Order: sequence, then C-alpha cells, then structure tokens
Amino acid sequence: MNSQHDSDMSAAQNEIRDISEVAAVEVITTAAVHLMSAAAVKCGLADEPNSQDMMDLDEARKLITALAALVVTSAPDIGNQHARSLRDGLRSLQLAFREASVIEDAPGEGPGEKFTGPVR
Repeated sequence: MNSQHDSDMSAAQNEIRDISEVAAVEVITTAAVHLMSAAAVKCGLADEPNSQDMMDLDEARKLITALAALVVTSAPDIGNQHARSLRDGLRSLQLAFREASVIEDAPGEGPGEKFTGPVR
C-alpha cells in the first residue's frame, strides 16, 4: 500500500514540475481553446452528422461569456498575436450564437458582449 501512495505522490510532483515549466500565455491560450471548442459544439458547429442534436444555447452562452472574460482580461498580458486570434475565434462564436438563436439578443446583451461590446 505504501508503494502505491509513494507512486501517486511522485506522479503528482511530476505534474506540478511539468506545469511549472509551462508559460502563462500557453496555459491561457489552452484554456481559451478548450472554451472555444466546447462553445462551438454547444452552438451546433461540431463536425458531426448529429451536430444539431448537441446544440445547447444556454450552455453556449455561459461558455462564450467565460471565454470573452478570459480573452479581454488577458489580452494585455498575452500579446497582440495571441490575443488577435483569440478575439477572432470569440467573435466567430458570438456571431454563430446569434445566428443559431431564435430569440434575438439586444445589442450588447449577447453572450460575452458585456466584455467585448456589441458584435455584428
């Protein structure tokens, strides 16, 4: 039993050591890509025959809003090159959400727009 505990502790220490070597910009962009991917699926944009069955705009709204907060607040720290591509992806998702939704949000009320401003 003790050897299993020691093995688990060693694995955890290796993970901590590994994450300590990753630059913050990489962690931020990776988190943003995960949010983008999940939001795209929830907007019905998955590359699957049944992508419309996976659509859940309530969930998409939450993911897009979280993504917008991350992108807007981290942009000054991650540099223009990274921020620009994240902003482009965010805007595409906001527009896809608007297109998929049967109820139109007022300008500035769409997902993430309290952080980005109105998207058209």
